Amino acid sequence: MTPDELVERLINFAARVGKVVDALPETRMGRHIGAQLVRSGTSPAPNYEEGCAAESRADFVHKLSICLKELRESRSWIRLIIKTEMLSEHRMGELLDECNQLCNIVAQSILTAKANKESNKRVDYQESKTRSAPVVSGVY
Repeated sequence: MTPDELVERLINFAARVGKVVDALPETRMGRHIGAQLVRSGTSPAPNYEEGCAAESRADFVHKLSICLKELRESRSWIRLIIKTEMLSEHRMGELLDECNQLCNIVAQSILTAKANKESNKRVDYQESKTRSAPVVSGVY
């Protein structure tokens, strides 16, 4: 999956979350869950976009970690909506499945980025061991 394809999925997820929030009942619990879900459900797309423009691998991992955190929070709110029967499991099932898939994709991206970082460190360390120390003449 390309970064553009993932951004599109995250934006579609945010749009679907918006529709769910609008369909929640106007109860105290419905308003509370709606407010939380609209924040967590619309946050992953811009955080992923920020990660794609990261200044370093560490910054990339950090932004994607925020994205994953928000997706996990959204998953909890979606599960609570189902559990409290505010909206049916039939209606929420596809959104929950998409959220689970997005969590898995982002989590794997984080692991890959971390593994690549560690791999680069090992290569740099091995290369530094094979280089001879510079000779500085006249200074002993």
